[in-house]
Amino acid sequence: MTVQGSENSSRRSRRSFTMGGMPLNDMPWWRWRSNVRSALHMLSDPGFQHGVWLAGVDGYGDVTDAVYRLVEDTWLDNWSAEKYVGTIFRDSQEAALVDTAVLRVLRIMHQVGPDAPVTAYLAHEGWPDAVRAARDAHVRLATSDGEDPDTPPRTLEVLNILTRSA
Repeated sequence: MTVQGSENSSRRSRRSFTMGGMPLNDMPWWRWRSNVRSALHMLSDPGFQHGVWLAGVDGYGDVTDAVYRLVEDTWLDNWSAEKYVGTIFRDSQEAALVDTAVLRVLRIMHQVGPDAPVTAYLAHEGWPDAVRAARDAHVRLATSDGEDPDTPPRTLEVLNILTRSA
């Protein structure tokens, strides 16, 4: 744990926890970034989807939960991630990758319905493209945050603890 000072008085003397050596709160809206990253991580991992979502393992939510985490606070279903460069996303490349993933996943969600079973998403002909787009965005964001993109996704409880504690 480190203490981070800043010219911004609202951030002065706040404790900054790290994940993989990268400060969790180096982005102003890092909690939103954490939720977007969590969603992208789950949406980008076919092994996770089969081993957790299809198997009905508790603690991770389902596809719909991941989609809502992706767009709920950010409204990325209404406007471009470019709007958040410097607050949630580090640069335009991150934003563009996130936009691509969001559009592909939302297109499928609108076609199969938000309450569709996991099998409907995974069987959709566009799902492999959505998974690849989510993977590209996830890898870029995880790498930028100094984390290994291939570690298994965290449970929603762990995500809640991490975003609440820092």
